[in-house]
Amino acid sequence: MVIKRLFPNPEDSFFLFGPRGTGKSTLMKERYPDALWVDLLRPEVLRSYIARPERLYEAVNANPQNTTVVLDEVQKAPELLSVVHSLIEEKRGLQFILTGSSARKLKRTSANLLGGRALKYALHPFLAAELGAKFSLEHALKNGMLPLLIDKNNPQEILHAYVNLYLQEEIQNEGLVRNLESFARFLEVISFSHASLLNITNVATECEVKRKTVENYLGVIEDLLLAFQLPVFSKRAQRVLTTHPKFYLFDAGVFYALRPKGPLDRPEEIAGHALEGLVAQHLRAWIDYSQQKNTLSFWRTRTGLEVDFIVYGTDTIWALEVKNTARISSADTKGLEAFISDYPMAKAILLYRGKEYLKIKNVLCIPCEDFLLQLQPNQPLWK
Repeated sequence: MVIKRLFPNPEDSFFLFGPRGTGKSTLMKERYPDALWVDLLRPEVLRSYIARPERLYEAVNANPQNTTVVLDEVQKAPELLSVVHSLIEEKRGLQFILTGSSARKLKRTSANLLGGRALKYALHPFLAAELGAKFSLEHALKNGMLPLLIDKNNPQEILHAYVNLYLQEEIQNEGLVRNLESFARFLEVISFSHASLLNITNVATECEVKRKTVENYLGVIEDLLLAFQLPVFSKRAQRVLTTHPKFYLFDAGVFYALRPKGPLDRPEEIAGHALEGLVAQHLRAWIDYSQQKNTLSFWRTRTGLEVDFIVYGTDTIWALEVKNTARISSADTKGLEAFISDYPMAKAILLYRGKEYLKIKNVLCIPCEDFLLQLQPNQPLWK
């Protein structure tokens, strides 16, 4: 069964970044079946193009019927970008699609990013709206939304293998860190920061490494698109705000696989962080796939008032709070009420695990599953 993705169809050349397993190659093969395909994951192909980047000229010249050229995992041969740049400058009417699961090597080698001649897009795990009736909130919280897990009987085993694949192929083989054991320990420790304020000093203490090492590790997982940080929303701030960003792993299932669990860990706490992360990854996909550009941040005062997500656009502000509970009260809306008192133009939504639609003061309370299922690019956040 082919699941239709809500990713847009760019007409010009573009980079397509996304973690492994998000379906970049599958989607591009579906959308561009007649493209000239250069698969840089194949060792023999990679060797030939690294040895002679100009081979790309020869391949394009030999296939004039192919107006679309896909370089799959282009970060493995960044030298090819100079050739792509030259071919675009020749104005042959070619569309280049450059996929990648890491931006690190492109940054590290100061690779030619085509001087703005190719737009940058991101492919995320599935959206609930893409799965439709196949979407299960309970399943998503534990197993995430990676396409490689769909219809699999052993999703947790696959997730652990997925993490180990990154450790071996992306981290060790590429030489991104010196001490793999220390980095593996870091991944466990940083999972406790998922959907929480990021305190690098505390993480370094827990990992028993220097703060600079943790900063480097964070840079690695962000460049590999495995994690992201949200800044504090501070436009026209009327209160003293926190300065720490919030940290998220890119997929709820990856978080669940990395997060150590024991007798002292409350399942509802882990589920709460997974739920907030699931909403975060949906909002990021909705923003990246939509034409209207919005930003995603959070709001937290020094006194502890907090709103999980602020979606800020040209003509709107949405404030969203996520609660892993089936029952809510006025105490659950305190952060949202404080925010809309400072920003009266904002619309406030509380997402929770119940089934009823409620209005508490100026806050609309919506079942989280319903919200995720209706979230589609180029449509309002909530109608």
